[in-house]
Amino acid sequence: MSFKEKLNRKTEEVNQILKSYLPEEKGFSESLIRAMNYSMTAGGKRIRPILLHESFLLFGGEGRLDEPFMAAIEMIHTHSLIHDDLPAIDNDEYRRGKKTTHAAFGEALGVLSGDALLNYAYETALEAVCSRAAEDALRGMNALKILSDKTGIYGMLGGQSVDVMNEKNQGHALSGQELDYIYKNKTAALLEAPLMAGAVLAGASREETALMEQVGRYTGLAFQIQDDILDLISTTEELGKPVHSDEKNQKTTYVTLCGIDGAAAQVQALTEKAAAILDALMQSNCRGTAAGSEKGSFLRELILYMALRKK
Repeated sequence: MSFKEKLNRKTEEVNQILKSYLPEEKGFSESLIRAMNYSMTAGGKRIRPILLHESFLLFGGEGRLDEPFMAAIEMIHTHSLIHDDLPAIDNDEYRRGKKTTHAAFGEALGVLSGDALLNYAYETALEAVCSRAAEDALRGMNALKILSDKTGIYGMLGGQSVDVMNEKNQGHALSGQELDYIYKNKTAALLEAPLMAGAVLAGASREETALMEQVGRYTGLAFQIQDDILDLISTTEELGKPVHSDEKNQKTTYVTLCGIDGAAAQVQALTEKAAAILDALMQSNCRGTAAGSEKGSFLRELILYMALRKK
């Protein structure tokens, strides 16, 4: 089976898991829930829940403890996309080839559905933790701590705030250090979180979890720099969202600082660092068996795919 076939199969498996955790569209808040579910079912590559699941498998995870956390990380990610698209931030009308949430349901429900998904993510993870036996519950609490740390003011939201404030200060060119801060927190933190959480849920050591954090950091930086490149060279049809938005919003990117060739070289170097760490972890977890040597192989392919993606 090719990588693309494996990815499509895993994406569909994630979609089924996500559907099982979505709230029912009923009651006085039905409109809000419909807006939430619209965004969650609007498509997408489901990279973050797949990363969590593959990390869980790499460290020998068994059972379905990872599934509510897979749903939670995708809810958090979708919340960030809804808010990114709002008129107050990027003011985009299309995402994943469909109308954005605020364009389809109005700005008020756009704001509220993003808020609701962020909160529902933690509800989903907490409910799973509270229903588990002691050892799994402890692992779940540690995984939940990672999710909250990586998506709060010292992670995703903190990075997003710096990005927005600098974007509004038009004419101010960001330094490389400022841009790294935004990318490490706004983008990379949301890849570090599932890789670390999956490892913790499977019983990985602190040292192994820290290495998975590095894999997520390098992969996240490469992913965002590739996004900068695609915004310049891709099309709306291929990318599934408006292109040239960085230029329109006068945003400093790695392409701005390094040019396309320099940015592409950064993507390559960062991806090689992530792959090297993962290779070492795969070797230490294979236990000398053929089955063990397969652990992490798809994860490695996925990291390379993310760096070289065209959309």
